[in-house]
Amino acid sequence: MAKIFTCAMSLGLPLLICALLGRAQQLNHSASFMAPPLKISYGDLLEVTMFDNADLSGRFRVDERGEIVISLIGRIHVEGITAGEAASAIETRYVEAQILQPAESHASVFIVEYATQGITVNGEVKAPGVYPALGIRMLNDVISAAGGVTAAASSKVIITHKNNSENATTVEYSPEAITPIIPQVQIFPGDTVMVPRAGIIYVLGAVVKAGGYVLDGRRPLTVESAMALAGGGGRAAALKRAQLVRTQSDGKKENVAVRIDLIYKGKSPDMILQDGDILYIPTSRGKLVSEQAISSALGMGTSVAVYRSSYQ
Repeated sequence: MAKIFTCAMSLGLPLLICALLGRAQQLNHSASFMAPPLKISYGDLLEVTMFDNADLSGRFRVDERGEIVISLIGRIHVEGITAGEAASAIETRYVEAQILQPAESHASVFIVEYATQGITVNGEVKAPGVYPALGIRMLNDVISAAGGVTAAASSKVIITHKNNSENATTVEYSPEAITPIIPQVQIFPGDTVMVPRAGIIYVLGAVVKAGGYVLDGRRPLTVESAMALAGGGGRAAALKRAQLVRTQSDGKKENVAVRIDLIYKGKSPDMILQDGDILYIPTSRGKLVSEQAISSALGMGTSVAVYRSSYQ
């Protein structure tokens, strides 16, 4: 019996130690993210509730001096303190003014609107705006609250912290990529999250899936790769007479003849596409259209589908 007990202890003790260590690591990981105490700032709207004294309750806007004005007790400086600390200060003032007895002076303060401490999300998200910073807010939570990124969003996100506005941080963010990249970055009150627009190239004309394709930014997109994303040439596609329209730095457009048929055969170098490039594949029956006709496909009022390509 003693041998059985000794054997069981020898097998079970390492498992118990591993479990305890794993639990400790989980606790340490959870503790690394803490919700910052939200302090009152100018412009915030406070709701002050005095229990059993409805006449003394109300909503008050913090002025440019960081103060609110409450009837009977006057001005109270609340900027830079928490809602709980503001409630204690209000209770004290009512007692000092001999309006309420200590046993009757019970206040609560709720920040109805954060004028300057919300999290601003802008750029290529579906619902840009300012979002509440209550609790622990991670980057993915904030972007999800803004409706997620649009099809034209870059794979990089720029984060500007309120306490270090001169040094913005750029992180990779590609939740829909083949290998998702979702960094565990905590966002604090007053921070700004900017989702830039990615580069886009357009494949138009006689292809299976014409539209705009988002450039990943991590590796180049070539003519052959773009044709693959567009499903290849459509019926009667004239791959010998394809045309690339590229906008130069001075705003002028350049037309480049592209022999896609030779690229496929390895007899012509593949071309790397740039942001704004338009690759047009005419049909074998039609004439090669002019630059103006190609550009008109992207004109005002024309709907061009934009795809986030799988090569990410």
